[in-house]
Amino acid sequence: MTIESKALILAGLCCVLGASAAMAQTVPDHPRVNEVNQRLDNQQERINKGVANGTMTGKQAARDEAHIANIAKRESVDEAKHNGHLTKGEQARLNKSENKNSRRIYKQKH
Repeated sequence: MTIESKALILAGLCCVLGASAAMAQTVPDHPRVNEVNQRLDNQQERINKGVANGTMTGKQAARDEAHIANIAKRESVDEAKHNGHLTKGEQARLNKSENKNSRRIYKQKH
């Protein structure tokens, strides 16, 4: 692994950690928020496994992690509008983005 790929992975992880901090400000046990967050966590785990087993490059991982961070940021903005909750429409919009990112991760790993 080159220094450049390690830097990309580190940058991606910083984005995700920032997104995780933003997600931590949610209302506990809100089902729509929990579902979105669980899917983001699952995607991050799939990316980590892909990098670890060599099916994804650091550049691909950084790009996918940037997408995860973007989704998490949009989720935080939506939650701020409704005191830590997501409307069904907001959840649907975020799920659509998560579906797209999930397909992208799958294609890169296979």
